[in-house]
Amino acid sequence: MTAWDLLVDRKDLRKAQIVPAQAPALADGEVRLEVERFSLTANNITYGIIGDAFGYWKFFPAPDGLGRIPVWGFATVTESKAADAPVGLRLFGYLPMSTSFVMQLAKGRTGFVDRAPHRADLPPTYNAYNEAPADRLDDHRALLRPLLMTSFLLDDFLGEDAQLTSLVLSSASSKTALGLAWFAKARGREVIGLSSPANAKLIAGFGLYDQILTYDEVASLKTRGPAAFVDFAGDRAATARVHAALGADLTRSIIVGATHWEAGGGQVEIAGPTPTLFFAPDQIRKRMSDWGPGEVETRFDAGLRAFVADASWLNLVQHQGQQGLTDAYHMVLEGRVRPQDGHIITPA
Repeated sequence: MTAWDLLVDRKDLRKAQIVPAQAPALADGEVRLEVERFSLTANNITYGIIGDAFGYWKFFPAPDGLGRIPVWGFATVTESKAADAPVGLRLFGYLPMSTSFVMQLAKGRTGFVDRAPHRADLPPTYNAYNEAPADRLDDHRALLRPLLMTSFLLDDFLGEDAQLTSLVLSSASSKTALGLAWFAKARGREVIGLSSPANAKLIAGFGLYDQILTYDEVASLKTRGPAAFVDFAGDRAATARVHAALGADLTRSIIVGATHWEAGGGQVEIAGPTPTLFFAPDQIRKRMSDWGPGEVETRFDAGLRAFVADASWLNLVQHQGQQGLTDAYHMVLEGRVRPQDGHIITPA
């Protein structure tokens, strides 16, 4: 199989190209991994949008001006000069959109880590790789592990605020919002989703929201008590309207993603609580300290399996090869993904 990478223009994510990849000889401590499958979601587009600010471009180096957007999925060691990582070792973790890649793989506290110098100062959450024997939920895990882990951590973070009775979620059709709605409902909280008219109709049948409003209906937004606004869209103008509608009932405003990445909002003034960024690695570090790393994974895995069992609406869409990846990439970038669909890429 000819090796290749998907490279994007870091200043214009629309410009993406498949290019042949080099396969340099391995140095001591290095392994070559073949990418088996990965998911592609709006979350990955967010990595590209904020790649410079948060270091996402640093994980998988690319030529100047270009980038390799990280994804989550499975890969297998096909060549090894690392004592701890034999050929055949199958891992789940942070990957490039490529057919293969090289890491300096070594055992960590709970799995494997990449010891490459360029990753030394990057968040350890993204540098952890877990051994992954084949499982019937592999496609679901590739799709939901990064998204639902963010949902799980958000729910845990907001769960510490006992006064909250309600959550308002923008981009309510995104998988991370749907996951947070599922966890929050289990806590007995009111969950209101904001979405486009087309998506509002689709997600109404999922049974996750107490109420769904379109963005044009935000002025009528009311909650039954103290509320948090969780913004998955990144549209500042929409955030301002939500703040104005909720007034004193809004006690917290959390920024998570940027699915409406072109809307921006410029210098629109926002009344009420200052929107603050939720950075999942911070919460996972806290809970790894509080609970221990094994307990974080145990609790999350139970949540993932319960979510999948409950998500009869979820549909996995398979894509293969260079054209399949290119088609899926532009579909996700342009926001043409149906809420019920999860896109899985097999490079080979």
